[in-house]
Amino acid sequence: LTGKEALSHFPSLGGPGGSGPGKGHVKQCELLQLSRRQKRLCRREPGLAETLRDAIRLGILECQFQFRSERWNCSLEGRPSLLKRGFKETAFLYAVSSAALTHSLARACSAGRMERCTCDDSPGLENRKAWQWGVCGDNLKYSTKFLKKFLGQKRIGKDLRAKVDIHNTNVGIKAVKNGLKTTCKCHGVSGSCAVRTCWKQLSPFHEIGRLLKLRYDDAVKVFSTSNDAVGHSELAGPHRHGHPGKQPALPRPTDLVYVEDSPSFCRPSKYSLGTAGRTCSREGNCDSMCCGRGYNTQSRLVTFSCHCQVQWCCYVECQQCMQEEVVYSCKQ
Repeated sequence: LTGKEALSHFPSLGGPGGSGPGKGHVKQCELLQLSRRQKRLCRREPGLAETLRDAIRLGILECQFQFRSERWNCSLEGRPSLLKRGFKETAFLYAVSSAALTHSLARACSAGRMERCTCDDSPGLENRKAWQWGVCGDNLKYSTKFLKKFLGQKRIGKDLRAKVDIHNTNVGIKAVKNGLKTTCKCHGVSGSCAVRTCWKQLSPFHEIGRLLKLRYDDAVKVFSTSNDAVGHSELAGPHRHGHPGKQPALPRPTDLVYVEDSPSFCRPSKYSLGTAGRTCSREGNCDSMCCGRGYNTQSRLVTFSCHCQVQWCCYVECQQCMQEEVVYSCKQ
């Protein structure tokens, strides 16, 4: 979760006492790959271990969805080696992980799965009244505050990689904040909006993942530069608007940043399994994904439901149809 460990699937933690407070909760915390300080925080927060698992699953699935057509497809293989480097892909992993954590924590609060937080209580919104009507605002305020404590961001790193990792982590948190919307519900007579209750609601995580993928596509390569005005070094990127005589531009808070160029991911390495055998689209990405090696063409029959009809009273009856499908896959 902090980028020091690989994001990996955790074993199922269900079973008697698996999700409640007490010994079951403490046991869940011990199974997670966390630092000693994070495990201590986890043990103090019943419900947190399950939320961390949800966040890891959410981050992995979204990363793999966003990169499904790329040479690097966010597979778990090679993840530990990748996290030790300063590639664009590393930047995305930090951002999507922190975004998934922020999103999952806020949702867990509003769903009542965390003991120390509940619905959003931001001023200016009738959140208490919203709760009475059966809705609950996502508590992003508590989520972001707790996450920074959990990740230990007060310990600002002095080296370039530490600054880059913290910057990308904050990009993920900001992406969730930017997706926070005000949702309203009408309670007036005959559906009128004479009486209205509003609360804060997070965007679906797919929207946040899509935004972070755009940030990845436009990621900025940075280096460290001294700032005499503030007395410490900071991140700097290339000159903007083609003015080489001016000071290097600072990356924006919403920019993903990286420090070294990525490998091609074409062949197996310690960072990925390569692209051999990956399926691709002949009109779309086969040339790029297969790295000039060409691709195999294979026909196969697939079965799908067709001619579906609703039957009285309550079920749908379908026929099974077959069609030929052409599959393209990268050569070795």
